[in-house]
Amino acid sequence: MRKLLTIILFLSVISMYSQRKQYDIGILLDNRTEKLEPLLDQLMTQIKAVVGEDADINFPRNSILTNNFNLERAKQNYETLLSNETDIILAFGVVNSKVVSSQSSHVKPTILFGAVNKDFNVLDLSKEVSGIDNFTFLIESESFLEDFQKFKELTEFDTVGIVIEKPLVDFLPLQQVFDDEFEILNANYKIIPFDTLQDITSNLEGIDAVYMAGGFFLSDDEIRSLASTFIEKKLPSFTSLSVAQVKNGIMATQHSDENFEQFIRRIALSVEGYINGKPLSEMPVFIDYNQRLTINFNVAEQVNVTIKYSLINDTDFVGDIENAIAKKTYNLLEIIDEVVNENLSLQSDRRSVDLSEQDVKSAKSNYYPSVNANATGTYIDPDIAEFSQGQNPEFSTDGSITLQQTVFSEAANANITIQKELLKAQEETFNASQLDAIFSASNAYFTALILKANLQIQLRNLNLTKKNLQIAEQNYEAGESGKSDMLRFQSELAQNTQAMIEAVNNLEQSFLSLNQLLNNPLDTEIDIEDTELGKGVFEQYNYDELTTLLDDPKLREPFIAFLVEEAKQNAPELKALGYNLNATDRQIKLYGTGRFIPTIALQGQYNRNFSRSGKGSALPFPGYPNDNYNVAASLSIPIFNQNTNNINKQIALIQKDQLEINKENSELAIDANIRSGVLNLINQISNIELSRVSESSAEEALDLTQTSYSSGAVTVIQLIDAQNNYLNAQLASINATYNYLINALQLERYLGYYFLLNSEADNTEFRQRFLEFMNNRN
Repeated sequence: MRKLLTIILFLSVISMYSQRKQYDIGILLDNRTEKLEPLLDQLMTQIKAVVGEDADINFPRNSILTNNFNLERAKQNYETLLSNETDIILAFGVVNSKVVSSQSSHVKPTILFGAVNKDFNVLDLSKEVSGIDNFTFLIESESFLEDFQKFKELTEFDTVGIVIEKPLVDFLPLQQVFDDEFEILNANYKIIPFDTLQDITSNLEGIDAVYMAGGFFLSDDEIRSLASTFIEKKLPSFTSLSVAQVKNGIMATQHSDENFEQFIRRIALSVEGYINGKPLSEMPVFIDYNQRLTINFNVAEQVNVTIKYSLINDTDFVGDIENAIAKKTYNLLEIIDEVVNENLSLQSDRRSVDLSEQDVKSAKSNYYPSVNANATGTYIDPDIAEFSQGQNPEFSTDGSITLQQTVFSEAANANITIQKELLKAQEETFNASQLDAIFSASNAYFTALILKANLQIQLRNLNLTKKNLQIAEQNYEAGESGKSDMLRFQSELAQNTQAMIEAVNNLEQSFLSLNQLLNNPLDTEIDIEDTELGKGVFEQYNYDELTTLLDDPKLREPFIAFLVEEAKQNAPELKALGYNLNATDRQIKLYGTGRFIPTIALQGQYNRNFSRSGKGSALPFPGYPNDNYNVAASLSIPIFNQNTNNINKQIALIQKDQLEINKENSELAIDANIRSGVLNLINQISNIELSRVSESSAEEALDLTQTSYSSGAVTVIQLIDAQNNYLNAQLASINATYNYLINALQLERYLGYYFLLNSEADNTEFRQRFLEFMNNRN
């Protein structure tokens, strides 16, 4: 009995399969390239999948025919399919459209698709179905005019070059249609027919924008080459084709990749409907796409097209978050080097050192000789001159030269010593400012990287919200969710758009800060290179070694103690205080015992009478000399100077006490800063590891929640929570490394030693000192 049932079941299956009808489908193409092959495969796979068990579908190789834009060949191909075993004809392209649409009747079921767009279609578009036996066609809702209008809104072009294949120019009423459309646009156009890329690139004069009406069969490399030429000539570009061309360098499109998926699906459903008995004449002909603007913002920047904030909500963006028009792209070391050399605050501090050098020179100049020359002309009352016996003639001219030289001065010696110490203190103050500037530059660099990453994440989140809104709309249309879900995502979209705008402006502000630090004009277009642990400038940064030291409490305390000791030795603030203390000690000595040390000086003067006349000019003694000189030595000791010396000594003692307090406070601050910096680093090390786990889990949770929401298994609140959780996890993960490096550099600032700016030999010596420190503790 069991064998009998098995035989009956087997015969039933054989009978069922023997009743399945087989269909050979022929395909007519205008052109066939390597680029088209995967699309053909996708079409054939989709048709077989949709038809499923209803029939066996075959695509005989000899029934896939190409006319190469030749009308006669297209007619021959069509006749070939009518005469062979083909059951269903799929016709694609403008040339095939002309052949198929000219038929008065259709012997075999024929589906026409891909005949440019509705602006040029020669078919009757007033009907929702073809109404023709054995014939239907698929018309896309896309229009060149709508593309031109959006392109005009983006660029305000005056004359656009329209690129289209040469053979299509012979089949389409281009001038008639474009004349009407560009009259509406109040603009001009120039048709650029092409067979090769050279036809396009050599014909770009007289236009300020390019529209790719054709180019479906161009390879990715050819599109990239064209796009490069457009960018070089500063020509904004727009394509009637897919987002793939925008990713390859065309500036914008209104056509989504999902449109092609929808198009393939409709062809497959049309085939499936015919096989299941629905007449082609009754099938809907329109495919209504959701147009959505996609812009390559890198290209837009390069061709000087500014994207309006009002477009962000309805626009998808492709490209990297890079400044395509940056005059210079900096890495961290380049920023540090330029800040050290060009920063205005540092330049001002450097001039303070120069002023202190002049103070030293001024102090030393007290030991330089002083030479003065004087000349006088004198007139005396003649009555007085007459009785002066030649000593004071009525008219006389005299001159003198005086030389003064300090031989020894305790005050001058003290001033020289004090100014030298103050110069050293000023140099250390400058070193501290330089260390601060290096950290400020590093902090600004990593802040810009964080904001750059935030912009990328906000962009992805915005696109994710748009996708979730589409799911909500589909669920609403299918009756699987209420309108509130759709409204909630519309609200989320508005908020995410605002977050995106803020992210853009925050990044611009960070570049402003960098330009200010670098002493660049504030409108200079710059960009920064990304950085990673263990790569680029951080290639020698031993992250694992540092993690090991900080992770083990037994090693952590000795390491902190070593860092504190090193920091105190390196700290320019402590060195500056030390030099100021030396200067104060010298003042105390000057106003103490130094005030009783005498000052020794020499003085010499030479005098000469050049002329004498008038009354009293006759000398009483013949041969009286007209010139004379004198030399003197002086020694002075201040006995009492209004108690000024004692007051100055007390002031110096108070200043010394104040400096010692400041030094003690600075040492305490260094200790606290080092310990705080180490704790911050430990936090960031933990954050790096945990944020990676969090991001991975949040991404998986979002995928599951999104799938569940599509099937109605979870609420919109759960989906939004999952999306926000993923957003926060991404931000935490991408920022973790940057925050770690910021905290590491801040610790190095407290240490007074930047590993990045020192040689490998110096860094090795630093490690050796730590090992010696550990040995001494043990």
